[in-house]
Amino acid sequence: MRTTVGIIGAGPAGLLLARLLHRAGIDCVVLESRDREYVERRQRAGILEQGTVDALRACGAGARLGREGLVHHGIELRFEGRRHRVDFPSATGGRSVTVYAQTEMVKDLIALQLDEDGPPLLFGARALAVEKPDSAAPEIRFHHEGRERTLVCAVVAGCDGFHGIARRAVPADRVRTFERDHPYSWLGVLADVPPSCEELIYARHPRGFALHSMRSPRVSRLYLQVPNGTDPAAWPHERIWDELSLRLGVDPDADGGGSWTLERGPITAVSVTPMRSFVQEPMRHGSLFLAGDAAHIVPPTGAKGLNLAVSDVLTLARALIHHHRTGSTELLDGYSATCLRRVWQAERFSSFLTDTLHPRPDQSPFEGRLQVARLDRIATSATASAELAENYVGLPLS
Repeated sequence: MRTTVGIIGAGPAGLLLARLLHRAGIDCVVLESRDREYVERRQRAGILEQGTVDALRACGAGARLGREGLVHHGIELRFEGRRHRVDFPSATGGRSVTVYAQTEMVKDLIALQLDEDGPPLLFGARALAVEKPDSAAPEIRFHHEGRERTLVCAVVAGCDGFHGIARRAVPADRVRTFERDHPYSWLGVLADVPPSCEELIYARHPRGFALHSMRSPRVSRLYLQVPNGTDPAAWPHERIWDELSLRLGVDPDADGGGSWTLERGPITAVSVTPMRSFVQEPMRHGSLFLAGDAAHIVPPTGAKGLNLAVSDVLTLARALIHHHRTGSTELLDGYSATCLRRVWQAERFSSFLTDTLHPRPDQSPFEGRLQVARLDRIATSATASAELAENYVGLPLS
């Protein structure tokens, strides 16, 4: 098989890149190791930055998003029994975020690709290796339908995540890695109960962080900070609801307190997610370009992972289209540096929010008071609140 761009991975990054290239008349093939049902059911992020929403609309994938996505104009911070709302539009010139599950975004992009005679999308095609990545004709060896095949490309786009084969195709002496493991995890639950809030709630509590989010008007998504290595079985459903109610609770007599009740309902899924930060530099090696989790991971606190993957492929698509139309490699040559500027800003913001909202197991009382002071600064300073809002809705794309 031969194509111009071989894309490994049919997550949001790979599918969006294929859509953008197809509309620009550039041949590509998408290889996905899992079957379609698995890909469309993978539970991942659910917060889309304004730029991500704009990109999906521009490429024709915004119809259902426009009907079913939940536009949020702010978030609520809770600490010391207090509540403070961060208003996005007033601080960012009208920008906002949209709650729309990654699973739904993936379904929309797959449907477009299959229904509109898009580029080949091969499910059950497990990439085995990227060979000759520093040449003008790299090859992807993959296994599909019982036999091994080879896809010869001009460019390989590695959109196959942290555990994929693309990033490991770069020689170790050609990369630098930066990583940080956090001393806690998130216990995440899906519950068939309408959300108890209109916008996301981020809560810092001495017992640990809690987050109240949603997937739809009928499904709530909630998280609790737990020790690393936690067994989900150690958290029966009643315990989960009791702990969420405690950590998310407010003092009726505190500033901005008032009454609030956490609605309970059937929990349909429980999982534990470790927290980590990771960046691999550069994001290009010869004809191999890395995007999304293949190159970087952020803690989920700032809702940046999916959105960074989208900004990566928007940058890569623009560079490939520019090269296709002009023959110039200028944008391709600048791909890694352009992406990494945004990546490190997202790492900075995600680390700030994570460190501010999560008490560490070995944290001193002094450090705890610093966390409260940071939150109090956001609650009492329009400048500090605007800084959080600008980063949360997404910094402008380069």
